[in-house]
Amino acid sequence: MSLKAENLSKTYGSGLLGGGKFIFRDVSFELEPGKTFGLMGPSGEGKSTLGRIITGLERPTDGAVFLNGSPLSGMKKAEYAAFRRRVQMMFQDPTDAFNPRKRIEYSVFEVLKLLDTPGTERIRCTKEMLKTIGLPEEVLARYPAQLSGGQLQRLALGRILLLEPEYIVLDEPTSALDVSVQAQILHLLKKVQVEQGIGYLLISHDEAVVRFMSGKMGMLENGKLEVVN
Repeated sequence: MSLKAENLSKTYGSGLLGGGKFIFRDVSFELEPGKTFGLMGPSGEGKSTLGRIITGLERPTDGAVFLNGSPLSGMKKAEYAAFRRRVQMMFQDPTDAFNPRKRIEYSVFEVLKLLDTPGTERIRCTKEMLKTIGLPEEVLARYPAQLSGGQLQRLALGRILLLEPEYIVLDEPTSALDVSVQAQILHLLKKVQVEQGIGYLLISHDEAVVRFMSGKMGMLENGKLEVVN
């Protein structure tokens, strides 16, 4: 079981007369359950774009994404919906994951409703999720603005875990946090990976973070991906 990128290329600005700009081309790598592939590179090289392509949020110009041998581009509606549940993305700014005018409880239960989780089960699932991410039940009654960035990032991860994903794309998940909080989130991500066998694509400009989290690393630069270890 794996999530593969094969010869992915992305062009912006192409039209009937051509002339598009390649962001990257012929990028290939593989994610495995329970392991982390770290993706580094300068700003503007398309790391986040590559992450969105892997999760199905954006389409490549060329190449394909395969989940367990099945191409994303050939999936029917129901298959694609299942893919979107199994392959998730955790963004840099956790505030984007929550409605600022709703309590945290609403944002959590919203996910469980989408999964058709019965009302009695929602409470149990929520309690288990909070235990996993290390937050008290009191946070459910608060609004996003009443919580710290670290707490919100834990909750963003918790909402994703409710979907029971096989893979998560981590797009600079700690760069907006204080150094001490960064360490806490990274250790939580490692703990969850060990317990649930989730594969990660970690996107970061911080080599120390990538080396701490990853078994394999790649550098995306000048439109090409080079595996560096």
